[in-house]
Amino acid sequence: MTHIFDELVEKQRAADQAHSRVEELRHSYGPPTQQGGWTGQQTSTYETAWRAWRDLAREAQSSVTEYAKESGKSRNEIEADVQQTVSGSGR
Repeated sequence: MTHIFDELVEKQRAADQAHSRVEELRHSYGPPTQQGGWTGQQTSTYETAWRAWRDLAREAQSSVTEYAKESGKSRNEIEADVQQTVSGSGR
């Protein structure tokens, strides 16, 4: 599968947004080990968000690796370029 750089950036943005959602839930719910713990709904919502983040991050990383192989550049270089583009976009 051929990837273009813009696709890599979009995949990383999606993974970053999913990670932000996981962090928001952690902050909102507090630790799951607190007295009373999380409700079943909170646990389900968190687990769904965490799985989405994990899957999106895995896909982004896999795509970066494939793109690096296709372009002949190092994976680290591509990953840094993607991160710089994502960070510099203000999103």
